[in-house]
Amino acid sequence: MIEKIKQIEQEAQTEIATVQTLDHLELFRVKYIARKGLVPTLFDSLKTLESSIRPEMGKHLNDLRNKVQKLFDDKKEALEKNLHSEKESIDLTLPGRKRWIGTKHPITQTLDEIKRIFFKMGFEVAEGPEIEDDYHNFEALNFPPDHPARDMQDTFFVSDKILLRTHTSPVQIRVMEKQKPPVRVIMPGRVYRNEAISSRSYCLFHQVEGLYVDTRVTFSELKGTLVAFAKQFYGSNIKFRFRPSFFPFTEPSAEMDITCFLCKGSGCRVCKQTGWLEILGCGMVHPNVLKNVNYDPDKYSGYAFGMGIERIAMLMYGIDDIRILYQNDLRFLKQF
Repeated sequence: MIEKIKQIEQEAQTEIATVQTLDHLELFRVKYIARKGLVPTLFDSLKTLESSIRPEMGKHLNDLRNKVQKLFDDKKEALEKNLHSEKESIDLTLPGRKRWIGTKHPITQTLDEIKRIFFKMGFEVAEGPEIEDDYHNFEALNFPPDHPARDMQDTFFVSDKILLRTHTSPVQIRVMEKQKPPVRVIMPGRVYRNEAISSRSYCLFHQVEGLYVDTRVTFSELKGTLVAFAKQFYGSNIKFRFRPSFFPFTEPSAEMDITCFLCKGSGCRVCKQTGWLEILGCGMVHPNVLKNVNYDPDKYSGYAFGMGIERIAMLMYGIDDIRILYQNDLRFLKQF
């Protein structure tokens, strides 16, 4: 029995040195210390020995079991440590990963440039809620009850009197309700329309509106302000024109066109061969709007204007589909 114990111990020490993987180590465990392994088998043979030598043989077998178990445990710890080290190792010779730094969205870039120009003209920035009530969005702005803009086809209604604002003009009302003239502000923000989504229209877009109210404000001042803006934004060589139009909250009203900066006025697909691009609507604040905010229309006058940011951004960057501005496609955004 003693010789057998020494033989198994020697074989275990020799074999454990050759173990290189956890799978190989499992074979070692099954061979030596599993229930039917060599060491437990020796324990089973103790009952065949004489009772006088059983205690001594049992002591030798316990020593053998402890030694083989320690060989197994030490090897397992070493193999697992090496495996973990391989997974967590860092190759310091590899070049670092290049970090991509994001840039401003083209809509934001366009809006920032518009703000910068109007800041220099003395305009402040005002903002208002995107969920509006019917009074500020329509009634206070001189929209008659039967005006088409009130139709469900144009407006997202939350309830009978609550809606998603269809323009940033309600901010004009909120500003004038809180502030006495002079008022000189621009109002950027998101607006919503219940329109069919296509390459040229979307259910939401951005606007910038401007408002100036004081004594003796004239249409000539409106024209001078907008021409100064257009020349700074689009270039000093552009030509411009104002066409009569209609808006419920301004009278008289006009739309401003500039020469197409892509074809220089010769005609192209973007300007529909006319050589002109419409960039904004404008007009003198309607007296009824002034009355609704308790401004005396006999004492005060003012002008207002508004423009769509997406349209300007699409023209500036040659984008032919408004939907791509909202798809968060990095291949598109990285160009800006």
